[in-house]
Parts: sequence; structure tokens; C-alpha cells
Amino acid sequence: MASEDGLDGLKVMVIDDSKTIRRTAETLLKKEGCDVITATDGFEALAKIADYRPEIIFIDIMMPRLDGYQTCALIKHNQSFRATPVIMLSSKDGLFDRARGRVVGSEQYLTKPFTRDELLSAIRRHRKQAA
Repeated sequence: MASEDGLDGLKVMVIDDSKTIRRTAETLLKKEGCDVITATDGFEALAKIADYRPEIIFIDIMMPRLDGYQTCALIKHNQSFRATPVIMLSSKDGLFDRARGRVVGSEQYLTKPFTRDELLSAIRRHRKQAA
């Protein structure tokens, strides 16, 4: 069943140390036809990103080893992925966190727990920008 707004085959990466969040996002996105890959932290994500070449990336801010800000900065400093939209995920809805996300190059900030509609509208919004 193809979705009417054409998310079929869209490559999405979800980076979060919470298995629940990864599974929730993956299930929602696969229902919309997206091709989803997950990673538990920044190091795992950076190892997978070059092979997978996602079109949009969701990153949790609070993660062990390499946090979301550091991971986003590394992605945005790579010539090949500079234009890839990165959306930060956080359970905190602070102004400082949002500002810091912008500084490292993220396009948007979603507060967890996010809804299906928030996830999909973020993808639609940034997909147009990437296209």
C-alpha cells in the first residue's frame, strides 16, 4: 500500500539509545513506506551512515559516548551529508537545547514523546527542502 504523499522508499535513520523510541519511530515510518535504519548511539550511526546514505536523520540528544549535538556536528561537517536534514529528538523542551541544536546544524527539534503526525510532518517539511 503506497502512501499518497510519496514517502515510499525514503531512507530514514533513527539514532536513539532508547529501544522503545527506536522501535516506535521505525514502526510508524515503515507503515508510511519509509526504508528505516536505526542506531543506538552516535558511533554506531557514523559507522552506518556512509553505507546507508539516509535522506533524513533523527537524533536523540542524550546518548552515551557521543551525544546528539556531537553526532549532528560531525554529520554536518562531512561534505557528503551537509545537506541531509537532521532533526533532534529530546525529552527536554528547553530554549537552550533548541538553540544548541541550531548551532550544530539541526533543522528541527522534536520533543519526546512525539506523535505520528509530528514525525511525518517533520519529514514532509524537510524532504521538500532536501529535494
